[in-house]
Amino acid sequence: MQPTASGNRTIAWPSVITVISAAILIGAEVFGAAFAGGWALAILLGLNDAGAHILQAVLFGIGVLIMIAFIRAAQRVEPFTRRA
Repeated sequence: MQPTASGNRTIAWPSVITVISAAILIGAEVFGAAFAGGWALAILLGLNDAGAHILQAVLFGIGVLIMIAFIRAAQRVEPFTRRA
């Protein structure tokens, strides 16, 4: 019986730490921009507090999608596992 492809893999900790560190930095910027942008756009559009919170939630959701795309792209450049 042949070993599975994942059986001979080890975690590449330097790559994992690099991607997590970059994700924290970029996530702070993305989610901060979503919060501030939602607040600013709500004032610009004359929305009430509920409208501002809805707009911030929508922008926050877009931020989550951006972070998922970033982590997937970063994992292609910095693989999380290596062959043993």
